[in-house]
Amino acid sequence: MPTEITVPQLGESIVEATVGRWLKHPGDAVAAGDVLVELETDKVNLEVQAQTDGTLQDVRKDEGATVGIGEVLGTIADGAGAAPRGADAAPEPQAAAPMEPAAAAAPGPTSPEVRRAAQDLQVDLRQVTGSGPRGRVTREDVERAARVSPPLQAPPAPQVSAPPLQAAPTPSQPTSAADMFPVAPGREERVRMSRRRLTIARRLVEAQHQAAMLTTFNEVDLSAVMAVRHARRDAFKERHGVSLGLMSFFTKATVSALKAYPHLNAEIQGDEIVLKNYYDIGIAVSTDEGLVVPVVRDADRMNFAGIEQAIAQLAERARSGALTLEDLRGGTFTITNGGVFGSLVSTPILNAPQVGILGMHGIQERPIAVKGEVVVRPMMYIALSYDHRIVDGSVSVRFLRHIKELLEDPTQLLLEG
Repeated sequence: MPTEITVPQLGESIVEATVGRWLKHPGDAVAAGDVLVELETDKVNLEVQAQTDGTLQDVRKDEGATVGIGEVLGTIADGAGAAPRGADAAPEPQAAAPMEPAAAAAPGPTSPEVRRAAQDLQVDLRQVTGSGPRGRVTREDVERAARVSPPLQAPPAPQVSAPPLQAAPTPSQPTSAADMFPVAPGREERVRMSRRRLTIARRLVEAQHQAAMLTTFNEVDLSAVMAVRHARRDAFKERHGVSLGLMSFFTKATVSALKAYPHLNAEIQGDEIVLKNYYDIGIAVSTDEGLVVPVVRDADRMNFAGIEQAIAQLAERARSGALTLEDLRGGTFTITNGGVFGSLVSTPILNAPQVGILGMHGIQERPIAVKGEVVVRPMMYIALSYDHRIVDGSVSVRFLRHIKELLEDPTQLLLEG
């Protein structure tokens, strides 16, 4: 009896996924533990493995299809070499009969999502050549056909006698910029957005629509921090196996500021403010698939080495695609560093439901006035975006000022523990 391949539990708060890539195709022999298909979620990508030996009998969800927990992705037929559809196969390989020329073959079975896309784009599936397994038509095939073929036309209406002096019909008007200015073939490319990118887009728009978001700025003289790093760099790495970077200083300073201004370490639930007495700091990491924010748990309990080691491990897992849902769960406040890409100043967007995010930027040597003299110092602009519904402007200004003072005199961080 065929074994169904189903969508597994996806993790906390994740109820659907996108079929990313099938690694096996109908007719392929599979063994228990083989990866059959990759699923994309808004947080991590998951691999669905075969639970039994056999042959992949069919694929019911094409690449790009949206699926929910428990949905059937395909089936595995019992036994190696079983016929893809479970038909009575001959015991010995049979020579194929000569194929006679035929009209265009009917496309393979399509998923509901592909049929909806064909309907929306007015594409006749009978005229589409499928590029999927066993000739299955994919969404990309439909979109490609829509770009090169005219839309389906409704059947002509019955001819009726017209009045002898009827005015000539007005030519149809372009309905979009694409109609008015068609693009030559090959000058554009359509690429399906990943589940993560779609979720990033949705969450960023929601954050701006659901929060009263404002940003305040300050600048920090990093001379003292750079001096400590230069003096302790080699000994720190030899002892702890990790470099002494800027993130541990900024994380320590942020935790101290959150303790002083607890409304920035909170969230809004209905008509209540939830103040959090723990400090799980999200560190934004850029990957090929988009931004992810793994969380350093209980950062207030860590020393500099512990923070640097945690960040290095999370960043490595993020870039290798090995993050788990637990790595991304929760978080009470976020730090993002656009400076690594050369950003001088920006307004970071809140990572909902958090109400604060700190933006770091590039370090530039700039002339500043110190005790009546102009000196050149390594300066960084810092930005705090916050939810004005529960954080007042004066609090945001003092929060940034607190961080600035600690970074300009980092010995205070050591005194605070």
